[in-house]
Amino acid sequence: MEFAIVIAVVVVALVFDYTNGFHDAANAIATSVSTRALTPRVALILAAVMNFVGALLGQEVAKTVSEVIDPPDGTHGLVIVMAGLLGAIVWNLVTWYFGLPSSSSHALIGGLVGAALAAGAGVHWAKILEKVVIPMVGSPIFGFLAAFAVMLAIMWIFRRRNPHRVFRGFRVAQTLSAAGLALGHGLQDAQKTMGVILLALVTAFPASYSLDELPLWVVLAAATAISAGTYSGGWRIMRTLGRRIIHLDPARGFAAEAVGATVLYTTAFVYHAPISTTHTITSAIMGAGATKRFSAVRWGVAKTIVTAWVLTFPAAGLAAAVCYWIAHLFLP
Repeated sequence: MEFAIVIAVVVVALVFDYTNGFHDAANAIATSVSTRALTPRVALILAAVMNFVGALLGQEVAKTVSEVIDPPDGTHGLVIVMAGLLGAIVWNLVTWYFGLPSSSSHALIGGLVGAALAAGAGVHWAKILEKVVIPMVGSPIFGFLAAFAVMLAIMWIFRRRNPHRVFRGFRVAQTLSAAGLALGHGLQDAQKTMGVILLALVTAFPASYSLDELPLWVVLAAATAISAGTYSGGWRIMRTLGRRIIHLDPARGFAAEAVGATVLYTTAFVYHAPISTTHTITSAIMGAGATKRFSAVRWGVAKTIVTAWVLTFPAAGLAAAVCYWIAHLFLP
């Protein structure tokens, strides 16, 4: 029975990874599509390929995710991990349906914590505060301010140039910035699924697996799932990011994407923190757009998105707790 539950957890984790891909595909390509730097299909292919490559570049974020809770060994621990995944998937689907770019990362961690609390398992609050909560608050603020500053610098540098030529050049540059952002998304988000699968393997087979080493098949499976999900697209959320917040021009799109990618790389390689790609790029879009004038940003839409951000952690946790209680009814 335990082996069957492990297989089920791996399958559900890869399903979550897939939903993460189509839920967050818009993060990497919405600005490039909205500025017509790339066609939607080309942008999706680019994002899918770079997501796959990014997923192969590191493992530190995966190890951080695998250490946020401490489930007991055996079947009970596996059910906790499963419930956490199901809670995250439920919240992903709800926000996808309403076109809200919420955080799959925080849905996953919120789900794991909610299931652990429902089961009375250990939760490493100090690690969550250091690696999740502080970056969760800090990365959007930094993304907004940095994109605002980068766009001001671009406006000053190119102030005497022909706007049409400048925008043409930034449309080309957006191919690179979109690729960089998609690479960062794979680097961050695929690793979170790897971390959950590793947690399940260690819970079920503590003698054979260690939190210090990710099996190659886990890395390749997670990379493939998020890449496939990305290619399937996320048109509802793409519309929100690309049009409803603000109409971006190529220069502002480039500034937002470049800043977003930089934040993703820094937090992954330096701080090993599983931050939200969604939070980062959305705040960067707002920051770059605010250089037109603050009223150019549709703050009503932004308020709705922020509300979804705030609700993600507790809502995914509650959904996971309900999933655990239901599953617990069938435990021996």
